[in-house]
Amino acid sequence: MRHQKKGFKLGRTHSHRKATLSALSNALIMHKRITTTLTKARALRMHVEPIISRAKEDSTHNRRQVFRYLQDKQAVTELFGEVSQKVGDRPGGYTRIIKLGQRAGDAAEMAIIELVDYNDDGSSTSSKQTSRRRTRRGRRKKVEEGAAATTASAVAEAEETVAEVEEEVVDEVEETVEEVAAEAEEEVSNESDEAADGEDEEKKEE
Repeated sequence: MRHQKKGFKLGRTHSHRKATLSALSNALIMHKRITTTLTKARALRMHVEPIISRAKEDSTHNRRQVFRYLQDKQAVTELFGEVSQKVGDRPGGYTRIIKLGQRAGDAAEMAIIELVDYNDDGSSTSSKQTSRRRTRRGRRKKVEEGAAATTASAVAEAEETVAEVEEEVVDEVEETVEEVAAEAEEEVSNESDEAADGEDEEKKEE
């Protein structure tokens, strides 16, 4: 029976699991919002909320106890500074888990875990991600517009080239027809001259 064995193994040894939860806690405190698997998010919530509760009372002892779990001075400073002011009036439930569905590849259940007090003021990374997506969409539109303009200019140049080639061909054909007609006229006139000369000689012989 699993009495008094509450928690998640995460497929890791004790030391590996401890390091994983410490890294996830640091990322959540520094970025206020992270994406991970659903199981890790639930394990992280159980791990990080008691740490955030300790940050409500700023004392040397509490700082040392929090550093014992986080092992990151910047994260401890952020937690006892900005984060503790945000969550000062909240009696618990500092995090929120939002399910995202299954991940492509191994079909693992994904989720977003975020600090609740950083969801409304736009300081979470969701606004940054949205702005980046808008920027990428704008770049795609610009690229598509540029490609369309390039294609249109290429088509116009091709049409101009075709028109020029057609004009040159028509001119050459006309010149060739004129030359052939002139040669035919010359041949006809030569033949008529020869016939007239032959008639004159016959008359003289008679």
